[in-house]
Amino acid sequence: MDDIQLALRKMLVEDLFVEVPQAEIGADDRLRTEFGLDSLGFVELRVLCEQHFGIKISDEEFSPENFTSINSVAALIRDLQAAQRV
Repeated sequence: MDDIQLALRKMLVEDLFVEVPQAEIGADDRLRTEFGLDSLGFVELRVLCEQHFGIKISDEEFSPENFTSINSVAALIRDLQAAQRV
């Protein structure tokens, strides 16, 4: 588990009030079905990620595929951070 995944778990519990202990959140657990994130929750997660990681998530990148699980969000963040360094 890397720093991005740890930060995402913390955001889910502390900022989005997911009622699952951070240690029990699996990297591939579904954000919508297993943690009950709704459309507003996903928008809030997008903003939190942009602020915390210093990235910009475009409307095109803000897709269900990229916001399925901790792993998919973390992969998007890594890709956006790498693109910024180029």
